[in-house]
Amino acid sequence: MTVHNLYIFDRNGSCLYYNEWNRKKQAGISKEEEFKLMYGMLFSIRSFVSKMSPLDMKEGFLSFQTSRYRLHYYETPSGLRFVMNTDLSVSNARETLQHIYSNLYVEYIVKNPVCDSTHSLDSELFSSRLDAFIRALPYYSPRAA
Repeated sequence: MTVHNLYIFDRNGSCLYYNEWNRKKQAGISKEEEFKLMYGMLFSIRSFVSKMSPLDMKEGFLSFQTSRYRLHYYETPSGLRFVMNTDLSVSNARETLQHIYSNLYVEYIVKNPVCDSTHSLDSELFSSRLDAFIRALPYYSPRAA
């Protein structure tokens, strides 16, 4: 069980934060291009799910999986998008993403007058607390296959 990486996007699709822990394979493109592709895919999947759902989608798109990983998605009311890729053994990381938003992002970015949350998140305190939180998760393993 492991966490591969985490993206935080603003409402306009700009990647505010990215970190990886156990990513085995690189995309072979620049990080900026990867961020654009990831956001575009999320936008398309979210749109598709909302149009195809027979019921009103209160929570919307939560996750999807491939044969190799599971992508977990959480969108805040303000339009921030948190995306975490894990291995297949992690069935639901919604509470984890909500915790990252409410207990780490809000505390160390939003409430910090020095941080500009409209651009790249360069807070060492946020990064270190996030890293410690991810490494303490029950499904985090530094030696995942």
